[in-house]
Amino acid sequence: MPDVNLLAVIVATVVAFVLSSTYYIALGDRLATVSEAAAAGEQPPPWTIAAELSRSLVVAAVVAGLASQTRTDEWTGGALLGLALWVGFPLVLWAGAMLHERAPWTLAAIHAGDWLIKLLVIAVIVSVWR
Repeated sequence: MPDVNLLAVIVATVVAFVLSSTYYIALGDRLATVSEAAAAGEQPPPWTIAAELSRSLVVAAVVAGLASQTRTDEWTGGALLGLALWVGFPLVLWAGAMLHERAPWTLAAIHAGDWLIKLLVIAVIVSVWR
């Protein structure tokens, strides 16, 4: 993928991680009411930071590759790409979790919101900064 800017991927990874962390901190009390893991109130082990950064890096690299292949190079196109990816994947997956696993809709909405923010910001950054 010659049109992928590695620095943009790294910046998008870090920005997505910071925004996601901030999002979950802001919704921590609400999340604790619908998630046993969040209700436990335990500090996550340090390795989870590396795991989350790695997950964000993979997502940023994939979105950058898609932006490159679709020649998306404006923020509006990036936002549309992020929105399309969100509808096609996290939204559909969380709907399935609610239907088949009886995941509470509030838990699904919280996680879907995180993915919406993450995909939008990553897609805009890697689209504009090529």
